[in-house]
Amino acid sequence: MPSKENPPTLFMKKYDFDRIIDRRGTGSIKYDDLKERYGRSDLIPLWVADMDFETPPFIVDALKQRMEHAIFGYSTIPEDYWPTVSKWIREHHGWEVQTEWLTFIPGIVKGIGMAINVFVKEDEKVIIQPPVYHPFRLVPADNNRQVVFNPLRRKTDGLYEMDFDNLEQVCDDKCRMLILSNPHNPGGMVWDRETLVRLAEFCHKRNILVISDEIHCDMLFKGRKHIPFASVSEEARRISVTLQAPTKTFNMPGIVASQAIVYDEKLREQYFNYIWGTDQDLGNVFACDCVMACYSEEGRAWKQQMLDYVQGNIDLVAERFAKECPRIRPIIPEASFLVFLDCTGLGFKTQEELNHFFAFDAKVGMNSGAMFGKGGFGFMRMNVGCPRSVVNEALNRIINACKSKGL
Repeated sequence: MPSKENPPTLFMKKYDFDRIIDRRGTGSIKYDDLKERYGRSDLIPLWVADMDFETPPFIVDALKQRMEHAIFGYSTIPEDYWPTVSKWIREHHGWEVQTEWLTFIPGIVKGIGMAINVFVKEDEKVIIQPPVYHPFRLVPADNNRQVVFNPLRRKTDGLYEMDFDNLEQVCDDKCRMLILSNPHNPGGMVWDRETLVRLAEFCHKRNILVISDEIHCDMLFKGRKHIPFASVSEEARRISVTLQAPTKTFNMPGIVASQAIVYDEKLREQYFNYIWGTDQDLGNVFACDCVMACYSEEGRAWKQQMLDYVQGNIDLVAERFAKECPRIRPIIPEASFLVFLDCTGLGFKTQEELNHFFAFDAKVGMNSGAMFGKGGFGFMRMNVGCPRSVVNEALNRIINACKSKGL
């Protein structure tokens, strides 16, 4: 029994991640676009990177409370909003962020697009490190900027590392930006301080701006620690724009609420003026209430339970493939609910054949590794942010499909 000194609190609540919620017919890309994407709708959808867990009740309560006031007019940022965000970053990542370094942005990818239009001229280049989140390639290309590839290098332990020798070779005086995935999507790596310091030194010397996408920064598993890129050195914070959001961690990406953090005054003035000048610095009427609900003690407790549960799903994937289908080798992520599966051992000659196998033989919808660029061919990305029974059924289907084909 709890003592008087340690009374029970609502933060001790046990959340149910086993509950299956039917999302079909709700406008969910993950479910309602299956037929358009894969040619059939009877797949287990483990592709789009949102989770199938119920959005935490304290966020739903914040929405309900706001909706009780039945006027949804133009909204401003509450006075305690940025101190709340800054406190979370300090307590969780050891980075002291001043409130004047912060601004609201309507999503990480939009933040990348705005940064490209502010800092990179049309005859200049953007460096990305494949295999990596595909908008890193699409957004610059769609904005008429040339994309330069600095592929990551696979290590003997299956994880990736940055290839600085190649970076030196591909970089020229037209390279103005490098987009960093920190932690990495789809590989799930948490970059160490030494790597980030070395990257900062390289880019600072060549006047290359680093856009650090840190949307998965609150989803590290036990024993791992996120290091914000801008926190590693004076060089890093002078050449960087950091993009973060709670929406991925707390499963509310549809709310669209993110923040940009810029230390350098000159960069901040350029970037923030563009955001303000295009009227994108204020969230929708629900955004601030939801974010502040995330960055709370309730949020801390829910997040840890969610991560423990997802770790169990990852362990299940690793164990079952190792025992029942060793030709599929998952890269064990250090962060997030996405598992990059090395399927090269299955022996398919093309990515199209591999994609067809998962969709039409296994009947599991996953992201093709090819969409993440060089190094992704022969891979699939599996979303395990869902009830364990769903993960287990997907594994049953994949393993049985492999056996039926003699793989």
